[in-house]
Amino acid sequence: MAINDVKREIAGVRGQIVHHPLYGHLQSVEDVRRFMEHHVFAVWDFMSLLKGLQRALTCVTTPWVPVGTAETRFLINEIVTGEESDVDATGTMHCSHFELYILAMEQAGADTRRINNLLAGIRGGQPLDALLEGFPPSVKGFLEFTFEVIATGKPHIMAAVFTFGREDLIPDMFYALVKDLNEQFPGKFDIFIYYLERHIEVDGDHHSKLAEKMVEELCGNDADKWAESAAYATKALEWRNNLWNGIITKAEIFE
Repeated sequence: MAINDVKREIAGVRGQIVHHPLYGHLQSVEDVRRFMEHHVFAVWDFMSLLKGLQRALTCVTTPWVPVGTAETRFLINEIVTGEESDVDATGTMHCSHFELYILAMEQAGADTRRINNLLAGIRGGQPLDALLEGFPPSVKGFLEFTFEVIATGKPHIMAAVFTFGREDLIPDMFYALVKDLNEQFPGKFDIFIYYLERHIEVDGDHHSKLAEKMVEELCGNDADKWAESAAYATKALEWRNNLWNGIITKAEIFE
């Protein structure tokens, strides 16, 4: 099994997400705000998955010792730099893509209290399970799956979910959102547009290729690792589809 085999295996559910009816539902400012208020949690747990990979593939403790191969260290560190310290919409400062998303939410008038409360709870040492009480099932399930993946401690599984459930998917997935957004709501979503375009530019042209190389490095010629990678990538996409379904289901609200 190889990268192209995984792509063939996930093609069906990936296509459901790329062509999801959610994009057609984003017809008003309130629709987009609702999308952002749910999607921000996927932006946040993406960073957690990224750092889980960095922890597994590099040495993040002292005294330092070399971990893994120099190739995989380069691949994950290159991606971390871009995701954690990219340029902001003004081109004058650095910020993570998550922090950029929060700025976009604030400009759009979306509610950031839930994500900020989650971060405050984590900083205060509260367990994630308790913090997710009252979350819509689609958001809660999406987050729980991500941290289940991190808890496996298996770099090839984390890399597969990162690559096929996140990096490889994001450019096609977000194109549907970018297309008409700026024309519909001029000046309301400038930072959000920049965020989306930045993902298309960086992930489509650079990070997705680095991430695929990382999966190849980690799976090598091990058939079991390739099979696990494909299975978890499929689950990641199914959870993304559930998240998108939840956003357009008005009954799925935060308590």
